[in-house]
Amino acid sequence: MKCPFCGHADTQVVETRESDDGVFVRRRRRCGVCDRRFTTYERAEVTFPQVVKKDGRRVDYDAAKLRASLALALRKRPVSTERLDAAIARIEERLLAEGAREVPSQRLGEWVMQELRELDQVAYVRFASVYRSFEDVDAFRSLIDEVRG
Repeated sequence: MKCPFCGHADTQVVETRESDDGVFVRRRRRCGVCDRRFTTYERAEVTFPQVVKKDGRRVDYDAAKLRASLALALRKRPVSTERLDAAIARIEERLLAEGAREVPSQRLGEWVMQELRELDQVAYVRFASVYRSFEDVDAFRSLIDEVRG
């Protein structure tokens, strides 16, 4: 790692610590030439697949959009942020485990529905009604029967 102060390429790791959540590694380094210390953070670079929309468009996976969709369905429902974060993490793990460069938006939507069904049945019905474009009360009724079932 190049020293940010003198530009010398010979730096030494003095201390290494993993973050509490295990997301990154913090390293204290010392330059062998100017003897100054600095900190670096190491984080895994993950590339998510592109999402293929119903109309064929390809868009980059957007974690903020996923979180907003789930949060909207869960609005005013008794689900903790920790449980929401865990659901998002499981969806993202599935995205990465697929190993594909593209994933159909329908598959992503089904994964979201599976997670919502486990988190909160009302949120599940809310999301499903929009996701599946319910046109009448009978569609709601059959989904509610399925949830009760």
